[in-house]
Amino acid sequence: MSFAEFLPGIRYVGVNDRTTTRFEALWTLPCGVSYNAYLVVGEKIALIDTVEASFGNRLVENIREEIGDRPIDYLVVNHMEPDHSSSMAALRQLYPAMRIVGNSRTLDMIRGYYGLDEGLCEVGESDTIDLGGATLAFRMIPMVHWPETMATWCPEQRVLFSGDAFGTFGALDGGITDTQLDPDRYRDEMRRYYAAIVGKYGGPVQQALRKVRTLPVGTICPTHGPVWQRHAGEILEEYDRMSRCAGEPGVVIAYGSMYGNTERVAECLARDLAAEGIRNIVVHNLSYADESVVLRDVFRYDTLVVGSPTYNAELFPPVEQLLRRIETRNMPGRRFACFGSFTWAGAAVRRLDEFARRMKWETVGEPIELRQGFSAAVRESCRDLARRIAEGMREEADRE
Repeated sequence: MSFAEFLPGIRYVGVNDRTTTRFEALWTLPCGVSYNAYLVVGEKIALIDTVEASFGNRLVENIREEIGDRPIDYLVVNHMEPDHSSSMAALRQLYPAMRIVGNSRTLDMIRGYYGLDEGLCEVGESDTIDLGGATLAFRMIPMVHWPETMATWCPEQRVLFSGDAFGTFGALDGGITDTQLDPDRYRDEMRRYYAAIVGKYGGPVQQALRKVRTLPVGTICPTHGPVWQRHAGEILEEYDRMSRCAGEPGVVIAYGSMYGNTERVAECLARDLAAEGIRNIVVHNLSYADESVVLRDVFRYDTLVVGSPTYNAELFPPVEQLLRRIETRNMPGRRFACFGSFTWAGAAVRRLDEFARRMKWETVGEPIELRQGFSAAVRESCRDLARRIAEGMREEADRE
C-alpha cells in the first residue's frame, strides 16, 4: 500500500496550493489550500473530482504514480466550481474513453463551462456504479453550497466523498489524514471556511447531514483539507452546530475607530467582561482584521458587540461591510449589543439598532453613544453594559 492509499483501493491524488493568496479572490490563505482528488480502484477506476487547472499537470503525475498506464473509466464530479473541475477537459484528452458522471445540473454546467457533450453519465439519488470490488452510490446535497453539489458514498470502505462539505482552508503539510496531521490546526480553518463559503446555507447543510447520518460513515474525504478518519464523528457534530448557528458562550467585540474614542470603548468593554468572569472574548479592529476570521468568530460565539463611529451620516464602512456579510448569511439566535460615536450628528447607534431588529436578535442593555470624547459617564456605561452581557450569559448557562 502506497502512502497515498489511506484505505484499500482509496488513494489520494490531490495537490497543495501555497501561492494563491485569496480564495475566490476574497478570503485570505495564510496557510495555503489543498485541492483534493481521489482514486477509487477496483476492476475499473474512478477519479473523484479534479483540481484547479494550473495544477493539472501535477494531478496527472499523481494519478500515473498510482495507477501507471491504466485508464480512468469514470470521472465523478461532486462539485462544479472551477477549483475542482477545471482540469476536466485536459483529462478527457488524456483519457478519451473516460465517462464523466454527474447529476443533471452538473452535466448542464459541464456543457456550459467546458463544451463537453459526449461521454456524459447522468446519475440521480441512490444510483450506483459498480467498479468491480468497489461500489459508488450518489446522494444529492444541493446548495452545499452550489445547486449541483452531490456526495459519493463507497460502502465497502465506509467512505464519503463529500465535496466542499467538511472542507477546510490550509494546505496539507506532509500527511493526508487527520491521523497523520495535527487536526486542531485545521479545525479553526474549517470554521473559517464554513463561515466564509458555506455559512449562508445552514438549512441545506442540515438536510445534507440528515442524509449523511443514515450512512455508517467511517471516513470523510472533502475537496479541501485533511481526510477525516479518527475525528469524522466530531466533524459531523461541528458542522451540525455551525449550520444551526448554535454559538458557544463567548463575546466577539468588532469595532471601527478613526481617532481612538470608539476603540477605547471596545477596550473597556473587553476588560470589564473579563472582570465579570467571561473568558472567551475576541476583539477585532475591523480596519485591520481578516474578515473571514471575524466571521468565523461570530459563527462560533453566541454574543456580538459592534461599535462604530458615524461616518458621512452612516456606519463606518468596514463595520457596514461586516454587517452586510452577517445579514446575507441568515444567522439567527445571537445576543447583540452596540456602541457608537459622533461629533455633531449621530447615526451609528441608530443604524446598529436597525440591524439587530432586522436580524431579530436579542439586544442586551442600552447602547453606548459617545458625543465627541470619552468621559467618566461613558466609562460607567461600559461597566453597566458588561454586567448586563455577563448576566445574560449566566442566565443562558443556567437554562441549559
